[in-house]
Amino acid sequence: MRAQHSLKAAEVARMAVRQVYELTGRQPEGVTSLERSETGWVVDVEVVESRRVPDTADILAVYEAELDEDGDLVSYRRVDRYARGRGNER
Repeated sequence: MRAQHSLKAAEVARMAVRQVYELTGRQPEGVTSLERSETGWVVDVEVVESRRVPDTADILAVYEAELDEDGDLVSYRRVDRYARGRGNER
């Protein structure tokens, strides 16, 4: 039987964004996906890796953050990197 979970999806998303920012120092653009796993949550956070002029040429990346049931970061990794104009094809 699965234990009751007190964290809401929006709270988990905010926690993931904050933790990815603290680890990378890169400005988050937003959450691109969020799903429950057997051990917690998996959240994809899009960040600006490199600002360019014009901003449509910025380099973006998606980091996958795995959080446990309490919202603590278990792991993270960059799963994609692309120019803003190209879009994420993942």
